[in-house]
Amino acid sequence: MAKRAKAKKKRSCLGTIVYWVLFGVFVYFGVSALSYADTLKFAHVSDVHLSDKSIDTSYKLLSHSQEILADVVAQINGSSNIDFVVETGDLIDKPRKDFLEIACNEMNKLKAPWYFAFGNHDVAIGSNFKKDQYFEYVKKHNKNMKFDTYYYSFVPKKGYRVIILDATIDDKIVATGYLSQEQLKWLDNELTKAQGENQVPLIFLHHPLHEPYPSFHHRIVNALEFYDVLNNHKIPMAVFSGHYHAAKIYKEGNILHVSTPSLVTYPNAYRVVTVNNLKNKVIFTFDFRETNYTDLQKKAKMMTFSSSMLKGEQSDQNTIVILDK
Repeated sequence: MAKRAKAKKKRSCLGTIVYWVLFGVFVYFGVSALSYADTLKFAHVSDVHLSDKSIDTSYKLLSHSQEILADVVAQINGSSNIDFVVETGDLIDKPRKDFLEIACNEMNKLKAPWYFAFGNHDVAIGSNFKKDQYFEYVKKHNKNMKFDTYYYSFVPKKGYRVIILDATIDDKIVATGYLSQEQLKWLDNELTKAQGENQVPLIFLHHPLHEPYPSFHHRIVNALEFYDVLNNHKIPMAVFSGHYHAAKIYKEGNILHVSTPSLVTYPNAYRVVTVNNLKNKVIFTFDFRETNYTDLQKKAKMMTFSSSMLKGEQSDQNTIVILDK
């Protein structure tokens, strides 16, 4: 009798354990499903510097720019669930229509929608191919570009707002950046919208707000004003840039700074970024991807002045960063 009672009690305890295990599995997969619904995945490419040169510069593989871009496009197309692609400036090495035609033809092979921000090599004073002509050409040949200004925004998925900025200076030959007061006011309004709609702002521009390494001749000259606008909004946000050809990820309070290297300069890499917008936090997962042309990458490494600085640490490549809400 006592043995039967003991066995019954044991079965009851086992049933309770099984119940809670199954309940836990149900909750886990339920939360995972909700998380997946709030997941965004995109590719960040920068400083393609597409050219028709048959020789390289002191540190850029310009003679291989077209084949490296083709390799990256194929890689991105081989990735699953890419929501969009952003190229953050210097898509072409000089503001020439024939360069842009080649670049757009290749970028249009992407299965995912692609967007761009202007870089200093895309525009230049005295060029026969003006900034407005460049913009109109891309609008005509990229069905996703339905915007009327050089800076613009869109909502790729619920919970996210992509903001593209233009910091290029096209009335003199400089590599520094500047954000006009009109654009900063517009940015402030975009961040207000994002905060009101529980969206994670993903800001893209050519010039980094937080420099991966100091360069007086490349920085944003009114960076403090840029910071003032961002600091008005205490929500998690990320700023993605290129220009310095270096890999760097830096967390600064509620702002995540992400610099991505050039395709034609070592380490000849780009990023695939996955973002999860959860109730109390935002999770960024970074996948650092290099060209499949390993021989070209070795050549680029030999040409650079500081390969370790450009490639960054492991924490600047494949890592996970969490921003609390």
